[in-house]
Amino acid sequence: MILLSSSLPPGLAKHAVPTYTQTLSLVASSVTLARMSTRTTLACWSLDELADDAELIVSELMTNAVRHARPPAPSEDEPGRCRLTLQQPEPDTVRVWVTDASSRRVVRRTPGDGDETGRGLAVVDHLASAWDILPMRGGGKTVWAELRASGP
Repeated sequence: MILLSSSLPPGLAKHAVPTYTQTLSLVASSVTLARMSTRTTLACWSLDELADDAELIVSELMTNAVRHARPPAPSEDEPGRCRLTLQQPEPDTVRVWVTDASSRRVVRRTPGDGDETGRGLAVVDHLASAWDILPMRGGGKTVWAELRASGP
């Protein structure tokens, strides 16, 4: 996979990093697949201590993409697509990226006590050491989050 340096956080384009990427349909079952892929990838990278938080972040970002980034007239054959990317830029760090083609703005909501949705980005903000939303050239966006292991 090739990523343009303009779409990466500062400093990441200077060296190659272990990367896993997967293109997923914008359907609910893709959230489960993304969670499993995340847990497996982090196990391969010996970052098991980050797996629970990374899996939750991936779940929130993928759910947002499935709910809000579908094309205006999705079909059963083409529900839209997004891309999950996991990177290990440092031995104790993982970055999660979810990229979709929608130009719809990401809005962090403040849900009421009885609301069943709207807490996803608050969860990401709480768990991640850093996160951001990057507009993509030609439309679409990437939401990324970084997690760091607690150390020895």
